[in-house]
Amino acid sequence: MDRKYIRLKDTRHLCILFALTTKRLFRVDYDAPGKWCTTMLYSADGTRLFSCGTSKEGDSHLVEWNESEGSIKRTYSGFRKKASGVVQGVVQFDTAQNHILAAGEDNQIKFWDVDNTNMLTFIDADGGLPGLPRLRFNKEGNLLAVTTVDNGFKILANSDGLRSLRAFGNRPFEAFRSPYEASAMKVSGAPVVAGISPNIGRMDNLDRNSPAKPSPILNGADPASRSIDIKPRISEEKPDKAKPWELMEVLNPQQFRVATLPETPEQTSKVVRLLYTNSGVGLLALGSNAIQRLWKWNRNEQNPSGKATASVVPQHWQPNSGLVMANDIGETPPEESVPCIALSKNDSYVMSACGGKVSLFNMMTFKVMTTFMPPPPASTFLAFHPQDNNIIAIGMEDSTIHIYNVRVDEVKIRLKGHQKRITGLAFSNSLHILVSSGADAQLCVWATDSWEKKKSVAIQMPAGKTPSGDTRVQFNSDQNRLLVVHETQIAIYDASKMERIYQWIPQGTLSAAISHASYSCNSQLVFAAFTDGNVAIFDADNLRLRCRIASSAYMSTAAINSNPPVYPFVVAGHPQEPNQFAVGLSDGSVKVMEPLESDGKWGTPAPVENGVANGRAPASSATSNPATDQNQR
Repeated sequence: MDRKYIRLKDTRHLCILFALTTKRLFRVDYDAPGKWCTTMLYSADGTRLFSCGTSKEGDSHLVEWNESEGSIKRTYSGFRKKASGVVQGVVQFDTAQNHILAAGEDNQIKFWDVDNTNMLTFIDADGGLPGLPRLRFNKEGNLLAVTTVDNGFKILANSDGLRSLRAFGNRPFEAFRSPYEASAMKVSGAPVVAGISPNIGRMDNLDRNSPAKPSPILNGADPASRSIDIKPRISEEKPDKAKPWELMEVLNPQQFRVATLPETPEQTSKVVRLLYTNSGVGLLALGSNAIQRLWKWNRNEQNPSGKATASVVPQHWQPNSGLVMANDIGETPPEESVPCIALSKNDSYVMSACGGKVSLFNMMTFKVMTTFMPPPPASTFLAFHPQDNNIIAIGMEDSTIHIYNVRVDEVKIRLKGHQKRITGLAFSNSLHILVSSGADAQLCVWATDSWEKKKSVAIQMPAGKTPSGDTRVQFNSDQNRLLVVHETQIAIYDASKMERIYQWIPQGTLSAAISHASYSCNSQLVFAAFTDGNVAIFDADNLRLRCRIASSAYMSTAAINSNPPVYPFVVAGHPQEPNQFAVGLSDGSVKVMEPLESDGKWGTPAPVENGVANGRAPASSATSNPATDQNQR
């Protein structure tokens, strides 16, 4: 459910209709401050709800809501008291990077840190603004468009925003007088990239006495821009050509960054499913006991972005009610069921099952919004349709796939093509297909417009291996290549033809069974976990090994020597940081891993000479037929 703006005029209540539910719409009524014209807005990550409205006397009210309770959480100060009977209209506002609020009033733009009710600063952008200027941030939060009285607009930019503007053309811009000055560029009656004559000026109205610290986004040093600045420079560093290539082997915790998430009472059961929130600020783990746990990173001086990081330990998060997200288990013991989980795009809802009914949880309150699809058969895999959060593909224990419409509580169609239970589902929006995998080691391709089966492919098993066991599938970021993971292999397929391009089979120091694998967010790496405790990082282009992390680097001796030994059961890549990933272990713990800042990445690609990788690449050879054509495409 993608929610952005809701505007309600001449009403005394705000009504939010939750369309992402089952057969009924959920409605929450709020009393709008001033009880008159109101504009509502979610933060970019969908976790915070704000409204800005006026009273009939013309006074403005900017507030943050406790969405689950329908109460006001914060009221932001800084609006001027209007003369009695003066009604101007509705104040327009927007958010940037889930961190800054901006509102247009009194011919000015006013700014707040979302976590502080005191106004941070205000600017008039060199004048020319209407009484209630309209405004909008760009996605990165480094440009702000503001309307002017002469039917034009101005672009307010920090240092990163100016670099973005320069990229649109060769037209010269005036240099900053200071790298920390934010600037305003006036564009009257013309598109931003046509006929621009930039007029750069300072924003120097910062209230230094404000109890809130000056926002990084106003001085050109916001967390998101810092990550943009630093990470590309690291990735562009070229290895010393004179230095022979060597596999990066991480054997102790001093060689990389690892964070162990805080323990919880439910930690005794192994982590069977693991997801980052789409905003990148939290980790969600489903245990074999059917209980889900959530950890969140706070924004602070040590972690100004508020994103998941191995440098800072997050907090185990629970609502004030003390509720836990416990799934219905039906009549099947949790340890014998096949757990499944899927997260909505805006992180507001998580859908999961563990042998019983599918439950839809509110991620803010942990309340069960609804349940559906009672067994038998039990659900074994869940996937939201990429274009409609109300349509869910549900893999079943009886080998069928149900295309289910949550809104009307109805199975639209049942897909039959597998012989054993469904173990994986992946949508490609660009190819308009759904790929399913099963415990029968088969891959099926379904057209999402007609739901007809287009193709069925058997994954090639190593000699002596029977076609059984869980098979996982995941599309890369371009949705044209498919990662196929089985305990016996990792493979990359051309999804348009369903032809295998590369295959890697456990060998050498990585000869144990593969427990799980996942793409990095930019699909340039593949993170893989093994049942002997090893973790490996591969180049996704050719499945050549870049780095091996030994169990001694992130587990205690007691865990390694326990009976049975602890090992990583699932792995998940961070949604924005390509070198960060998390693993869920069989003892219930969760670890977040990153390379050292000095390294910046997990090893280097193995050089290729005459089509064959040098150094230690035979341990990661990509093969179509292991016996005949190693490293061949």
